[in-house]
Amino acid sequence: MCLLTSFSLSSLRSAAGIKPQAASTQHLRDLARLRRVRDRIDREYEQPLDVEALARGVHMSAGHLSREFRLAFGESPYSYLMTRRIERAMALLRRGDLSVTEVCFAVGCSSLGTFSSRFTELVGKPPSTYRRHEASATAGMPPCVAKQVTRPIRNREAPVTEPQPA
Repeated sequence: MCLLTSFSLSSLRSAAGIKPQAASTQHLRDLARLRRVRDRIDREYEQPLDVEALARGVHMSAGHLSREFRLAFGESPYSYLMTRRIERAMALLRRGDLSVTEVCFAVGCSSLGTFSSRFTELVGKPPSTYRRHEASATAGMPPCVAKQVTRPIRNREAPVTEPQPA
């Protein structure tokens, strides 16, 4: 019989000198720091942000931040940042008064190719096509509803539709 199976998690923490209440308090502090990172991404998405800079802001290593962020929110900090940028880009493209290149730089992307690839991956169509077809799709719709209706869905998360026989 393995010795570890006879111990409970609390027994292991006690043996290691970690009190359950202290571990819980630390977990709550870590979650607060992760929320600060997510809020910073939401606020400063158009700025040049990288995982190292975000980690420095909350006194974590980049690797630890990435692992903990993924556990807490289901995606990496970089993926979350790009999703926010693409959401904003979708709104700007629907407005129709900016070119794709202008939108790319307005949302904080420095490479038009990377922006277009990521946009196509998340939205399912290239930004130029989206701009042509979606400009009038949300006309008259309150902005809060338009944002919810047009939120990007990752292709791997989009529902799979079976081909219909002709």
